Formats: sequence, C-alpha cells, structure tokens
Amino acid sequence: MEPSRTPPASSNPGALSGGLRLGRVLGIPVAVHWSLLLIFLLVLFNLALGVFPSWHPDWSPVLNWLTATSAAILFFASVLGHELSHSIVAERQGIHVARITLFLFGGVSEMQEEPQSPGSEFLIAVVGPVTSLTIGAAAVLAGTWGVELDPLGGFPAVSETVRGLNPVRTLLVWLGPINLLLGIFNLVPGFPLDGGRVFRSALWWLTGDIIKATRWAAGIGQLFGWILIFLGFMNLFGGSAAQGLWLVLIGWFLINAAGMSYQHMFLGQALKHLKATDLMRDVTVVEPELSVQEFVDDCLMRDDQLSYPVVLDGQLVGIVGLREVQKLERDKWPWTRVGGIMVPREQLVTLDAASTAAQAAQTLTQQGTTELPVVDGSRFRGVIRQQDIVRWIALHPPEDH
Repeated sequence: MEPSRTPPASSNPGALSGGLRLGRVLGIPVAVHWSLLLIFLLVLFNLALGVFPSWHPDWSPVLNWLTATSAAILFFASVLGHELSHSIVAERQGIHVARITLFLFGGVSEMQEEPQSPGSEFLIAVVGPVTSLTIGAAAVLAGTWGVELDPLGGFPAVSETVRGLNPVRTLLVWLGPINLLLGIFNLVPGFPLDGGRVFRSALWWLTGDIIKATRWAAGIGQLFGWILIFLGFMNLFGGSAAQGLWLVLIGWFLINAAGMSYQHMFLGQALKHLKATDLMRDVTVVEPELSVQEFVDDCLMRDDQLSYPVVLDGQLVGIVGLREVQKLERDKWPWTRVGGIMVPREQLVTLDAASTAAQAAQTLTQQGTTELPVVDGSRFRGVIRQQDIVRWIALHPPEDH
C-alpha cells in the first residue's frame, strides 16, 4: 500500500518480482502476485461464513457467497485505486511507474526512481491514504443514505439497522469502514507506509539529506513493526490467535520492508552518479566461426567465465555459454560452430554504454540475471556484473555519504 521504488539491487524482496499480468489500467501495467490469493480467500470465507450470516440470518448461502465475492473483489479494486493514485501523481511528477503489483499485504506502485524533491515525495505519498479515506467515506454514505441510524442506541440498534439493508448496501457498509481503516493505517508515520513517506518528506525538507531522512523514517517504521509484533504476541497469548498472527505478520513485513527500502534508496542514490562503464570489465570474447570443441577446450575448461560474448568485427552478435553447449550432442562439437548455438543478439537484453550504474543494477534485477553485455550502439564494450556492483557498494557503505 505504499509507493515502492524499483530496487536497484538483488536484495529486492522477490515476492513482488513475479505475478500474473492482468493488463494495463491508465497505461500502467497491473500484476497480481500469487500471495494475493491467500488474503482474498480469507476475506471471502470470513464474509461468506461469518460476517454476512451474522448480519443477515435470513439470507441464503448463495446470497451470502455472491455478496461476499463481490465485496472481496471491490475491496481489491479499492486497493488498486489506492495504488493508481500514487502512480498517477508520480507520472505527473515525471517519475515512470514500471507496474502496480497487488500482493498479500495490499499493493505497491513500482517507481523507477526516487522523487526529486520533498514536495514531490509528499504529494505522491499522501494521495494514497486520501484516496482510501475518500472511497471509504463515499461507500459509507452510499450504504447508509436515507437510513435512520441511532448510534446512541448501542450495538443492538445498529445491528438491527444493518440487518434491514439489502445486499448492495450491506456490501458498501462493510467496504466503507475497511477503506477508512486502510487510509488511517497508511497514515502511521512508519516507513515505508505512506505516512512514513510523508514523514520522510518533512525530514528531507528540514535536513536537506534524503539518505539521513530515510534512515530515520525507516527506523520509525521498524519500531512500529516491533510494536505490532509485541501486540500480536499479546493477542496470541490472550486467546485471539488469528488476530495475533496477523499482527505479527504485518509487523514482520514492515520491519523487513523498512530495512530493504532504505537499502534500495541508498543504493540508487549512491550509484546514480556512477557510470556503468566505470564498473564494466573486459571479458574473453569469441568469434562465431569458432568450433564448439575449440570453445570448450580453450574457454570453458580454462577459466571461470560463465558466458562469452560472440563478437564479429567489434559488433556483438550473440552470447554463448555452458548452457548452450550442453544442448548440443557431444559428437557434434568438432564440426558445429559457436554461431550455430549462440543466443542471437536480437534475443539479448543489453545495456547502453551511456547508462548509469543505478540503471545497470536496476536492469540486472528486473531481468533476474547476474551480468549484462554493455554496448555502444551495436559495438561491444564489455560486461557489467552484479557481483562487481555489490563489491563497489561494500567498499562504499552508507556512513561514507
């Protein structure tokens, strides 16, 4: 439920790297991670077997399930609306949104860079909770419009009023408070929740240092996570196992997300002024006319390089490595050329020589690979490897900045 920057390092919480692509909304790709199925089923079964039957004892099981299914779908549609609001404002601030991913704890808008100013950060962060609060208030008003409520009459009076609502109004009366709680929860000043990002924007404005502001905001976020875990264990021992376990899971998620978000932000800031060619290394290249047998004897068996750029007249034409050799029968090695088994240039992801190291790290993460060929046009320049970026980062820790 927070705007997330597309991480520039392999420490990306890979839980969000996969998912079922649903399509595009307002031009932004939307994906659903498999973990969303768990919370969807929990919401669905809780409503169909618990909440709605208690509110409407006279409803048939079919009506309970239909209303519960509609409510669960609308709930995640409202979460998508929350994330879309982040993405729309980010795009207007000149920050490209790679995609929105809905997952177990809500959703993230994967932005490819940090905001350029505290004001931009504030606008992107605050619009999410405002959207949820607006959706919540609208749903409550629509669900109770024209209905005489007597809050002072206590639970029996309210319960009797809810019992008289039709399925659509019942759905809205449930959906409204859930979105209000979602908006309020996201305003908690714990990074990387939206409230934590609002808090970071204020610290950034006061200190002029985004790294320091993020470190402090992430610390508050982790503290909030530990508080949730403590409350979760109190609930577990107090007899409310389901609620306690949920609080523990949310707390654990926030602690890890806060730490990782700080690392990702620091890495992006630290690497953005470094060129990819500064970390690029020379590697052994082979020509397409080399036989596979010679390639095995002279290259694969003599060094620890895993893949070899195939270069002709300085132009990158493909990549070949152990995997391609293993697909070829052993008796064909002597007379088969490397050019016949290589992965051709058209199928490769390459990095432009003008890219920054941050862009290189981001591309490596998005592609799920450990190295990328660097090209200037089609001319081969070298290879940038994930381990070289990690080594540079290890030698330039946050304290140095």
